[in-house]
Amino acid sequence: MMRIAIAGCGQLARMLAVAGWEMGHQFAFIADRGESTDCVAGLGDVVQRDEHMSGTTLFEALGQPNVVTVEKEHVQVSMLEALAEYCRVAPGPEAIRTCQHRGREKALLRSLDIATAPFELVEDAAELTAAVNTLGFPAYVKSCEQGYDGQNQWRLHDTESLDRLAAEMHALPPLVVEGAVDFDRELSLIAVRSVSGDVATYPLSENRHREGILLTSEVPAPNVKAHTLKQAEHIAHTLLSHWSYVGVLSIELFDENGALRVNELAPRVHNSGHWSQDSGVTSQFSNHLRAITDVLPGATQPARHSGMINLLGTEPPADLLQTRDTNLHWYNKSVRNRRKVGHINVQADDRARLKQRLTEIEAVLYPSDEAL
Repeated sequence: MMRIAIAGCGQLARMLAVAGWEMGHQFAFIADRGESTDCVAGLGDVVQRDEHMSGTTLFEALGQPNVVTVEKEHVQVSMLEALAEYCRVAPGPEAIRTCQHRGREKALLRSLDIATAPFELVEDAAELTAAVNTLGFPAYVKSCEQGYDGQNQWRLHDTESLDRLAAEMHALPPLVVEGAVDFDRELSLIAVRSVSGDVATYPLSENRHREGILLTSEVPAPNVKAHTLKQAEHIAHTLLSHWSYVGVLSIELFDENGALRVNELAPRVHNSGHWSQDSGVTSQFSNHLRAITDVLPGATQPARHSGMINLLGTEPPADLLQTRDTNLHWYNKSVRNRRKVGHINVQADDRARLKQRLTEIEAVLYPSDEAL
């Protein structure tokens, strides 16, 4: 049993701690200024970090943890490096540094010969225009930092939309411009590597989004070709080896008729892996904790079909949960538009039944003619 500190106080920190309490671990949480701590209330000590707090002071305030981990990419890397002088930090600061900036992430993937969408990095209006002229319409523009769930992202479909964004470039941070990819679907792979180098992967998940936010995940993804699975696992092993990575690494992928391109990386547990909590396997949260405490990863291959549907700015009606095939996970957050406040996991004996249940639940939660 260990004392584990988590940088961040959101729902992923909550689910990590809930899983870790069963293992006998104790937790502390690092909260940035103004960060809500509702999700982790009662699960461990919360340390409000001052930007000028030294590594020694923070380590002591956290109760001298054995290991520090993260629930989000956007943490101060220098803080992690300072804590690394006193205990294990997993994943390592360099993986966090790379993944919190789309430009650095895509440059790394290119250097490792891992396919991505064609892209250009831009910092001003001239570079934006040149990049779009090279890549063509439609072009997808994303902030290098702090862009998630459809925020700080733009779809440019003609010269008028390009000109509008170019006029705003003086007030925008560096951006990544991506060319269009004619993909069939979006997949993700959850991989985990322990301190000792033991690796396990979960089945590929097929993901659907609504208004730029993940809505449902289905596992195992249907009709996955053998060479597609082999490519996904090669990508995972390449990245895990490159960083000597420790913990869960999540890889978002575009599937183009069986060929894969990496869309984004997340050096943490991931929304598309939440199904694992109720599927008869070791959940991604438990496996992350096993990995960072150097325990062999547990089972990752479910016997049944599993799915997840996000609760986005809505609380489920009570009768929706009065079934044997659903499990609610609530994040203890206030409800507001588009906000992830929980999720429902679904299990089924066959794919057709799983898809039917996800469709039924979605219809209740999100009438088709209403925006999130």
